[in-house]
Amino acid sequence: MAQILAMDYGKVRTGLAVTDDMQIIASGLTTVPTKELIDFLKDYTNKEQVELFLVGEPKQMNNEVSESEVLIAPFISQLRTFFPNIPVKRVDERFTSKMAVQTMIDGGLKKKQRQNKALIDEISATIILQSYLYNT
Repeated sequence: MAQILAMDYGKVRTGLAVTDDMQIIASGLTTVPTKELIDFLKDYTNKEQVELFLVGEPKQMNNEVSESEVLIAPFISQLRTFFPNIPVKRVDERFTSKMAVQTMIDGGLKKKQRQNKALIDEISATIILQSYLYNT
């Protein structure tokens, strides 16, 4: 088996999380400036086996697609162009940022540490990945 790589895509930065090779454990990987994301993924997939990309799908409470989807759709096209052998799946990402902050609170992080948006994005990607693993 190979890893599953999840992304909490954002305009400025993207949080990343991966599974182990057995696809049992989801772990935060890093946060990457979005403009450098494709290059990061090229480098990462040259070193590690990735069998699936998960990209968070922002939805509104009424289940309609969020306005940030206009940024994500072109990125997904790029993913499919640069990585034609790695499928892309979408995962509902509603509330992941709030859950990430709550996870930080529960983990005992101080207020200053909880303001680290890069860490919030990485934890959000991990929650997206955990959600996918739990539901498959």
